Amino acid sequence: MFENNFKVGVIVSWLSIFLNIVLFAIKFWVGILYNSVALIADAWHTLTDSISSFAVLIGIKISSKPADEEHPFGHGRAELVATIFVGILLALVGANFTYESILKLRAHEAVEYGSLAIIVTIISIVVKEIMAQYSIFFGKKTKSNSLVADGWHHRSDAISSIIILVGIFFGKYFWWIDGVLGLIVSGLIFYTTYKILKEALSIFLGEKIDDELRESIQAIGYDIYNKDIDPHHFLLHKYGHHSELTFHISLHGSMSLTEAHNIATKYEKAVEEKHNIGVTIHIDSLD
Repeated sequence: MFENNFKVGVIVSWLSIFLNIVLFAIKFWVGILYNSVALIADAWHTLTDSISSFAVLIGIKISSKPADEEHPFGHGRAELVATIFVGILLALVGANFTYESILKLRAHEAVEYGSLAIIVTIISIVVKEIMAQYSIFFGKKTKSNSLVADGWHHRSDAISSIIILVGIFFGKYFWWIDGVLGLIVSGLIFYTTYKILKEALSIFLGEKIDDELRESIQAIGYDIYNKDIDPHHFLLHKYGHHSELTFHISLHGSMSLTEAHNIATKYEKAVEEKHNIGVTIHIDSLD
């Protein structure tokens, strides 16, 4: 299963890199042709998709390596590092084109768009949305955060192209439309950055378990011991495709060490089998 997920991630990433480079070349050429900061910004936004897809590819490759002596929990968090890199890269792109757009507005530079700009922008919208759906679908299917993040990167590019397409039709009426569109695209890039980094950093720092998983673990504990052993203090650490869960249970102090150990071990195995996660249980003594 994991090997298949790895192959899917590699295929999606390479396809993304190729298509983005082609789109960048076409959009950049048209942007230069019409001297449009909005179109050039959109082109560079597309190129960063290629860079981010390459980062995702590296992250997937590293995360596929098995656990070793130096990394006992595997290399799964390499994908999170790649995701954070994508977010930072987006922030830099957004900051650069905010600056360029402000300069254009201050200079009162107008842009006259032609039919070629319309055609290229429509093609970009269609291709980027298809790429977004493809990456997000397979990212969720393979539980790859970096692939999902890459998909949202594609979608932000498609949305920015939609805004530019609308602006193209009004460009001849308002001299400031190109600079404003550049600012709007920058804002979308910053919003995408926020979403990507918020989710990646939340996982990286550690998250609480959801209520459904908690209730399932509590029910397993009751089946194991047939008494309330008060499962509590849950800590879930995610390492890519592997997760480690630690929590406490409460047993009577009069119980022998062997009996308490057997209950905890049986409980760990039951949770591991049902939820496919590593489990470590700490025993609290009830006097």
